[in-house]
Amino acid sequence: MRYRTLGDLCVSAVGLGAMPLSIEGRPDESRALATVHAALDAGVTLLDTADSYHLPGAEPGHNEHLVARALAAYGGDTADVLVATKGGRGRPADGSWTVDGTPRHLKAAAEASLKRLGVEAIGLYQLHKPDPAVPFEESVGALRELLDEGTIRLAGVSNTDVDQIRTAHRILGDRLVSVQNQYSPAVRDSEAELRLCEELGLAFLPWSPLGGISRSSLDGPSRSEGEVRFGAFHAVAAQRGVSPQQVCLAWLSARSPVVVPIPGASRPETIRDSSAAADLVLTGEELARLDKAAAPAC
Repeated sequence: MRYRTLGDLCVSAVGLGAMPLSIEGRPDESRALATVHAALDAGVTLLDTADSYHLPGAEPGHNEHLVARALAAYGGDTADVLVATKGGRGRPADGSWTVDGTPRHLKAAAEASLKRLGVEAIGLYQLHKPDPAVPFEESVGALRELLDEGTIRLAGVSNTDVDQIRTAHRILGDRLVSVQNQYSPAVRDSEAELRLCEELGLAFLPWSPLGGISRSSLDGPSRSEGEVRFGAFHAVAAQRGVSPQQVCLAWLSARSPVVVPIPGASRPETIRDSSAAADLVLTGEELARLDKAAAPAC
């Protein structure tokens, strides 16, 4: 396993997005625990969760409880594992995703997450999404108070733009360590945010990093223009004898040394395959081919 920097920590170059273990279509608990354990066995040291990762209308925190149980039941050393959680979103019974970035809610949510995770301080706490009804400075100010109180050790923001990242960095300084935005071959909207993270020394954690490569023309008759567009990832995978998901994660890592993908998984074999991408080094020719395939459509 290769490692990358997050704040003053070293974390695995590929993390685990634990959301699929708790939302619709989730596996039973034994398989969910086995998935987390498989990630740890593979050297993954970054586990990403959130209080809102649960079934619609259910009690918040299912995923945090699950991650805590998995770590407690693991037979190996977990001292270097960083659990990153998020607050500021909800999942009511209709299955929608709500936003609440008020300082009062964020501070209460962080305290609840702390108890569910069973730790003295949350390793990395992230604002899940800016709340358009709340001044962004107030939401980030709540993170600063949580840092000052010792409830959380490091802070991050998610689903943010360049101006919001700069604002968070101004308020939090070097205690802001990460930005988690959607980024994949199919979604390149956060290119400017990625480059700002390089400038500021922040880890960039792409969520939904495998978007666009679930199918290609190599899988059979194409269903859409997009599936043809990302066929290069499947072609390179076939030449390398690895999965297209591994190629995608290796491509993401090559985009910048600050990138730490956090692919989701609901089976042990899936995270084993994803974690192997940390050791897959693509050639310049392969990267150029993939860059061309993933270039934003005009």
